[in-house]
Amino acid sequence: MKVKCMICDTIQTLDDKDPLAKKLRNRPIHTYLCSTCKERITKKTMARHKTGRFQLYHTKKK
Repeated sequence: MKVKCMICDTIQTLDDKDPLAKKLRNRPIHTYLCSTCKERITKKTMARHKTGRFQLYHTKKK
C-alpha cells in the first residue's frame, strides 16, 4: 500500500498486512505521518509542554 505523508508529501510503501495499513484503509479519517515528521512534532510538543504554558483542552463532564 502506498501512503503519502500529509506534511512533507513523501510517498512510502507499507506492507498490506501491517496494522497501520489496515487502519488507514478502514478509517479514511486517519492520516499518515512519516517517522521524521512524527518525531519532529513529538519533540516540539514535549518542549512546549515543559514550558508550563501548554494546555490540553478536555471535554467537560456533566
